[in-house]
Amino acid sequence: MKKNIKRAAASGFAAIVASAALAACGDAPDEEPTAGESTSEEATGGEGGDFLPCIVSDAGGFDDKSFNQLSYEGVKQAADELGVEMIEVESHSENDYGPNLESLVAEGCDVIVTVGFALSAATVESATANPDVEYVLIDDAADNDFDGTKDAENIKPLLYNTAEAAFLAGYAAADYTKTGTVGTYGGQPFPTVTIFMDGFKQGAEYYAEQKGKDVKVVGYEGGENGVFTGGFEANETATNTAKQILDQGADVILPVGGPIYQGALTAIADAGSEVALVGVDADFYETDPNTQDVVFTSILKNMKQSTYEAVLAAGQGEFDPEAYVGTLENGGVGIAPFHNFEDKVSDTLVSELDEVKAAIIDGSVTVESYLAE
Repeated sequence: MKKNIKRAAASGFAAIVASAALAACGDAPDEEPTAGESTSEEATGGEGGDFLPCIVSDAGGFDDKSFNQLSYEGVKQAADELGVEMIEVESHSENDYGPNLESLVAEGCDVIVTVGFALSAATVESATANPDVEYVLIDDAADNDFDGTKDAENIKPLLYNTAEAAFLAGYAAADYTKTGTVGTYGGQPFPTVTIFMDGFKQGAEYYAEQKGKDVKVVGYEGGENGVFTGGFEANETATNTAKQILDQGADVILPVGGPIYQGALTAIADAGSEVALVGVDADFYETDPNTQDVVFTSILKNMKQSTYEAVLAAGQGEFDPEAYVGTLENGGVGIAPFHNFEDKVSDTLVSELDEVKAAIIDGSVTVESYLAE
């Protein structure tokens, strides 16, 4: 098993875009210890005293320019504010999840943040075995037996109804497309992946209905019926899958699944035509400069803020195990600015997005998703 442990010193549309500022990323950890290495510095003994917050990534790592990085930054912000140290453990495969959690429990972590639905089973197992440790699980309800309740009471799920924000992105894509075709594909058909695709499809179809415009959505028909790469790696399969979507005439493409968007970048470059990319989780324009010429907008999860708030509360002795669901209304999800596409979108699009957002919040426009209630 490869395991890296690092102990770091703590040291209108305008409303949609506001969430982008909250989710904007700084730098992820830029040095990676060798397997098993642990480095430490003394805590400063601030408000959190000897409180020890910890985080374990999924296989994407903390420099994924996406949800692992955002979550890491949220823990670091809370640790800095509390004046304590933190521990980060990076996973390289699913085989690392259980052992990495065991290592954090052994380190004496008070709260452990686990990033991504892939860690759900390992998180539940660890939380059940260690009821005195508090856990924050990103992007999963910790309900592995699907009975409607959490499988361990000491887990706080952080969930994001990204279908609402994806609806806005789908609406914008339908307004922008020149070919009349927009497309999406995912890594694997997990609910936290398809929720983006669901919202994007609904938004594009809503635009077509309202405007009487023929807009086709390719790559996804609903549920597990869609185009998926089978994983979350930036590999040849990711590139070929993106090409499959572009070959159907799509000039706006939404890849959902961490690094698989890098395959879309390759496919867009090879296509030799103008194709717009829609990012997920973070504002790709800010986190990955390689996307700046092609990224249309990004569908945001405000993971940094919600992770920060959950860890800060734990450090202040106010850990709340109730699930958090990010929405357009509470600022937990949103879409990023159009950046380099600002002068390419229609003059009315921004004001229309304001209206659609308000209609989603007040319930006059319904966005279906597994988190809708």
